Amino acid sequence: MMNSNSGAGPSNGGSGDGDTPRRTSRKPKYSKFTQQELPACKPILTPKWVISVFVLVGAIFVPIGVASLLASHKVVEIVDRYDDACVPSNVTDKLAYIQNATTPKTCQRTLTVTKDMKQPIFVYYQLNNFYQNHRRYVKSRNDAQLSDASKANETTLCDPEKTTKDGLPIVPCGLIAWSLFNDTYSFKHNSKNLDVDKNDISWKSDREHKFGSDVFPKNFQKGPLIGGKSLNESKPLSEQEDLIVWMRTAALPTFRKLYGRIYVDLKENDTITVTLENNYNTYSFGGKKKLVLSTSTWLGGKNDFLGLAYLTVGGLCFFLAFAFTLLYLIKPRKLGDNNYLSWNKHPAGH
Repeated sequence: MMNSNSGAGPSNGGSGDGDTPRRTSRKPKYSKFTQQELPACKPILTPKWVISVFVLVGAIFVPIGVASLLASHKVVEIVDRYDDACVPSNVTDKLAYIQNATTPKTCQRTLTVTKDMKQPIFVYYQLNNFYQNHRRYVKSRNDAQLSDASKANETTLCDPEKTTKDGLPIVPCGLIAWSLFNDTYSFKHNSKNLDVDKNDISWKSDREHKFGSDVFPKNFQKGPLIGGKSLNESKPLSEQEDLIVWMRTAALPTFRKLYGRIYVDLKENDTITVTLENNYNTYSFGGKKKLVLSTSTWLGGKNDFLGLAYLTVGGLCFFLAFAFTLLYLIKPRKLGDNNYLSWNKHPAGH
């Protein structure tokens, strides 16, 4: 007689398992990383630790701030604003004056050295109220065109200065190159000309990677409107350092750009005669032009902000350390005291 229960038991064959759907778990594989059980440093911020950290930060920041301020104060600067002074007194319309190409714009300025200036002396031009960071201005260039001669005809993004009236591509194209600063300066000291070295005034990385040695200016300043300085069409863009300096756009509306260096020591009370060509139009937008002669230190040019920032942070740290020390001495608190927990605080009358 056949046992009726013999076919009801579990089967060891593969056919029985294939009929039952296998459930996939989304539970991640256990590891100390996924369960956040890795060894970790969990410092306890005791009053002594907090006070010590504030004192340490203050002790580091204050000397750095003092050293930065001293270095900044050692920098000797001569700043001369000439945009108004170089317009004849009988001229009432400054914009018409600067736009008239036939009017001579040569101007002489006399600068007095206030302190001894050690070489090299850096010559900068400074512009105020000039927004090189404007979105349309910053985008108006073609980097591929600047670095590769085979892409000289690429003028995308260069509106409105991309082609001439005849439709020929402008190299370099765009508003940044078109508005190149074109004032010039020459210097005399004790009736002797001071040579201005204009080599290596731009970033080496810009000369080698962003501006091609086989790319030459073409149709530049031949568009519908004439902008700033013209370029030498026989020199590649990698050697046009005034252009390279100008095309590294400034982030703020007041900025300085390096014009050159003078390798002569100047003594206190020396006078320098500057002959300049006041060509650049800042009158249409209410801008200012300044000529700056400056020395440098290990920190660079004159800049009090960095030193003041370090002194402010260091002084604040010392103040907080002193305040926490007084609080710790006047009203000490036991570390880990459960009485300070909210559920252990019972209001009066309860």
